[in-house]
Amino acid sequence: SFVCDLEHNFIKLSIMPETNMQIEWSDGTQQDCYSPSLSIKKYFMANEEYELEEFVDKACIALNQASDRVKATFGYPCSKAMLQLEQIEHKAQEYKGLPESKVKILGFTDL
Repeated sequence: SFVCDLEHNFIKLSIMPETNMQIEWSDGTQQDCYSPSLSIKKYFMANEEYELEEFVDKACIALNQASDRVKATFGYPCSKAMLQLEQIEHKAQEYKGLPESKVKILGFTDL
C-alpha cells in the first residue's frame, strides 16, 4: 500500500500482520482479542486452556511485545494493543478468586 505524505510524495506503508484471538472465559463468555502482530501465537495455542493468572500474564507479555514491534516499525506504540490488554485485565477481575477460573483459546483469525 502507498499513501501520499504532506509534500505529495508517495511513501510505502509497512503493513503489520494483525490477528484476532478468540477466547472463552470460564463462564462461557466469548471474546475476540486484537493483536497487531502474529507474535501472540508464540504465547498461546488454539484449543488450549490457561489458568486465569497465566493467561493474563502471557497476554501482558505478548501484547506489550506486539506494541513494541509496532513502535520499532512506525515510531509509536500500538494504543489498540494496550487498550486490548486493559480490557483483558478488567474482565479478568470478574473471575479472580473464583474456583476453576480458566480461559480457553478457541482460535485465531489473521486479518
